[in-house]
Amino acid sequence: MSFRWPTLADVIATLDVSRVDDHHFVATQLDNGSHHIAGGHIAAQALMAASLTAPGRRPHSVHVYYLRAGDARNPVDLHVDVARDGGALSTRKITALQDGQILLEALASFNEPFGSLDYQQPMPDVADPESLPPVQEQLAAYAGELDGFWVEPRPFDLRYVDAPPRVAVDLAEASPRLRMWWRPNGVVADNEVLHDCLLTYLSGITMVEPALVMRRATPVSTFNALIDHALWFHRPVDLADWVLSDQISSSGVAGRGLTTSTMYNRTGELVCIATQELYFGRGSTTA
Repeated sequence: MSFRWPTLADVIATLDVSRVDDHHFVATQLDNGSHHIAGGHIAAQALMAASLTAPGRRPHSVHVYYLRAGDARNPVDLHVDVARDGGALSTRKITALQDGQILLEALASFNEPFGSLDYQQPMPDVADPESLPPVQEQLAAYAGELDGFWVEPRPFDLRYVDAPPRVAVDLAEASPRLRMWWRPNGVVADNEVLHDCLLTYLSGITMVEPALVMRRATPVSTFNALIDHALWFHRPVDLADWVLSDQISSSGVAGRGLTTSTMYNRTGELVCIATQELYFGRGSTTA
């Protein structure tokens, strides 16, 4: 098993990107056995760098294309171009490079909040997170696999309403929908942009799962790589409490899988909608 979970403190520390000048940042990566840079992690770092160039405005959307995998043993350079600063919106282009090669291209947009029409679709009716066991308990039957990978501590407390991929592999039928409560496994500073970046990181980890379930696979039983990733931040997310992620894989074709996540806070406010497209490669259809 080549992947181990980082701690929440490690994730937060690496989101504190180092500023070289007004438009250049350096981001330390989270190394692992495969030395693969996690897509959600580098996307969160790109969003953080762009946010530092738009003070007083919080992100309302980010659109990411992943071009190359990168090496997590080495830092990544993040270059932020100021595309536009308007009366209420600011747009930034972010390019992530390593050894002169582009790993990621992204556009992020920032908004100065003001009062206007406010509406949303309602949150689905699901069990409260306190009534659900942590994912480690849900996967306890698989504790002997992969040197205990399924039950080791994670940076986020996850509580699944629907069967997580490892459990779903053993079920008779696969469902494209996967609902899950989550929150950080520790205290996070009261910083809206940091909370948005942690949500971006978490979405990069979990949104693959409904597509994996449809393939009767797990995150470690089949190759997968992020192609693109988009998030719309509708309302501030407070990571002092639980967030519900209602995820679905609506399409799988030509070795790709498309997933969508709609996220709500505990009070039912819609905080984020995210989409991802993943590449599973030729012939990658089963575990």
